[in-house]
Amino acid sequence: MTKNKNLHGFHLSRRAALAAVAVSAAALFAFAAPAPSFAEDKSIKVGIMAGEEEDIWRVVASEAAKKGLKIETITFNDYTQPNEALERGELDANAFQHQPYLDNQIKQHGYHIVRVGYTGVWPIGLYTKKYKSVAEIPEGAVIGVPNDPSNEGRALRVLQSEGLIKLKDGTGILATVADVTDNPKKIEIKELDAGIVGRSIDDLDAGIVNTDWALKSGLSPAERIAQEPIADNPYRNFIAVKDENKDADWVKTLVSSYQNETVKAEFDKVYKGTGLSAY
Repeated sequence: MTKNKNLHGFHLSRRAALAAVAVSAAALFAFAAPAPSFAEDKSIKVGIMAGEEEDIWRVVASEAAKKGLKIETITFNDYTQPNEALERGELDANAFQHQPYLDNQIKQHGYHIVRVGYTGVWPIGLYTKKYKSVAEIPEGAVIGVPNDPSNEGRALRVLQSEGLIKLKDGTGILATVADVTDNPKKIEIKELDAGIVGRSIDDLDAGIVNTDWALKSGLSPAERIAQEPIADNPYRNFIAVKDENKDADWVKTLVSSYQNETVKAEFDKVYKGTGLSAY
């Protein structure tokens, strides 16, 4: 009887030892496991603006591929389409806009789109090929500004900061020409598509041009006679997704694939200081 008890105890001890080894092995595997990745490569479509951003996103895609995320970029040539495509599910994300623009788009169209990670900021500037300073701009000058709500307000604030116009007290970032209360030089403010202002600079006395469009239009920093401040700038661009996806693992991977030193180096190379990383 005693012998059988000892054998039974031996079997129990052996089972316990094997169980302990299994638990230890599992623990070691957990600690040694690599950073979270996808069981199999996941593919997403990201909407971006054509041009310089294509160079940036080639590097982003390369970084994402190392983590099991395949990025296909879809290029656009204007600001009106990427949010609509994202809302319809034709894109998984886009990266081209700042918060004031998205806020206005949501107000107009009811989009369910949210910011998930900042990318860069491009200070908007006043460009001219005719004058060396703001003080030289003559009475009756024609100045072009972007006609989309957020960028028009942004442009008018630059003109106000340079003393060319005055906006109604309390006017926010979505100011329009209707909010101009003082225009001492009787400047004609010409509203144009954001992508057209820079290309029309020869026909204007000056124009407020987004930096990315300034580059596309062949304008140089030497032709910029004023620009908005960089500190506390509300116009940082970002990656956006549908609200329902904001906490998805692939979104975290997408953001980290952009926000790193490898992409920053490419960003600095492409934009030559006209744009700044903003994360």
